[in-house]
Amino acid sequence: MVEIKVVGDKAVFEVEGWDKLWSLRSRLEIPLKHIRGVHADPKPAMGWFDGIKLGGTAIPHIFRAGTFYQQGDFVFWDVRNPDKTIVIELEHEHFAKLIIEVDEPQAAVGLLKNAIS
Repeated sequence: MVEIKVVGDKAVFEVEGWDKLWSLRSRLEIPLKHIRGVHADPKPAMGWFDGIKLGGTAIPHIFRAGTFYQQGDFVFWDVRNPDKTIVIELEHEHFAKLIIEVDEPQAAVGLLKNAIS
């Protein structure tokens, strides 16, 4: 799971617990001006053929954490419970998207939408 904070002009994504080990990351900082959009996605594509794992952990349809190559872009994942997934679309960053599990998806989407508007 990931905790999101807005600090100044950046969104800070803190990877929590054992997910730090599985995803090979503990924190991401993204300038708010690089966030193109954010939305909840309770059914993210986590199957066998939904991207190539470059670093991290993946058990198809169950758990995905780390860096993946999907549809020509790098994507950061940290999802165990798909019902709590949000997608953050980025520009001018290493990752094209962050697909992450959060405690309260609608609250996280609201927080980021308010911060980028």
